[in-house]
Amino acid sequence: MARIEDSPWAISVAQVASRAGQSKEIDATFPAPSGIGDEIVGVEEGADVTVVGSFDSIVDGLIFNARISAPVHAECTRCLKPIKRDWTVNVTSFFPYEDKSAAGKGGKTGKNGKEEEVDIIAGEDESEDTYPLLENGAFADIEAMIRDTLVESLPLQPLCRPDCRGLC
Repeated sequence: MARIEDSPWAISVAQVASRAGQSKEIDATFPAPSGIGDEIVGVEEGADVTVVGSFDSIVDGLIFNARISAPVHAECTRCLKPIKRDWTVNVTSFFPYEDKSAAGKGGKTGKNGKEEEVDIIAGEDESEDTYPLLENGAFADIEAMIRDTLVESLPLQPLCRPDCRGLC
């Protein structure tokens, strides 16, 4: 079984997860995960993805604010010329701590712990930009965050230039 610390996308956050108000700066290059786009527009698996930002510790988790840059390959939808350019996007994601106090909260919201568990799960499903911390909060795995952020930001109809007249 692979260890999380061996993952190229794992970032040690144990030192900032200990108490609110701590920050950890990130300025690193990671390999692009698979599944970002397709042949028409996307990022090649393993391409260098630059991540510059920081993890900021708050009471219930870590907020990750960053700028992600990746080399995007595309094909102009009007003239079919190949396009290669760096694509940069800003991201804000939340990495919540495991809720160790769920049993204590259960008495406030209902007589049984099951009711509280349902509330926690429903709350987690509401936010698309939430990712788990691993190894009891020691690591943040940013693979899914990189993939999700870049896939959502890729242009649907890439153009080589705004005034491209097409094949004619």
